[in-house]
Amino acid sequence: MKTEVLELDDRFGEYAGRYIFQEITWAKRSRIIQKHTKYHPISGQVVNSDFVAIQAETIWASLKEQPPHKPITLEKLLGEEDGIPIELGELFSRIANKLCGITPEEQRFLSEPCEEANLTQHSTSLGSAKSSENCQAKSEESQRGTSNSSL
Repeated sequence: MKTEVLELDDRFGEYAGRYIFQEITWAKRSRIIQKHTKYHPISGQVVNSDFVAIQAETIWASLKEQPPHKPITLEKLLGEEDGIPIELGELFSRIANKLCGITPEEQRFLSEPCEEANLTQHSTSLGSAKSSENCQAKSEESQRGTSNSSL
């Protein structure tokens, strides 16, 4: 499994020191995402996803070693009042995402609220099925046995 070592200087004050991150397994990453994602009981579509919790748990799962003097905890990563500095959180996020294979598309998916307009936009860019009118026209053309490419 891939690892990355991060040496923080005094710019991060009490968090200075050596941090070692390691890639997590696909199963671990999937469980973290599932734990913090709510799905519609009938359609199965994503209703809500807590990106902050997913990111914090991904960082926490990939953090294997850290300085003993001011340890990072999951509570510290999730803390709104007594959390870690923004720059440090962003740095940890970049490392964990790189090691754990979270793509920019997944980041956007996890961080955007689920709206029907967004789902439509994403599905068309991923090569979704053609409209029923277009499919019907193609079906009628194939029934007639004529096609422009064979002429």
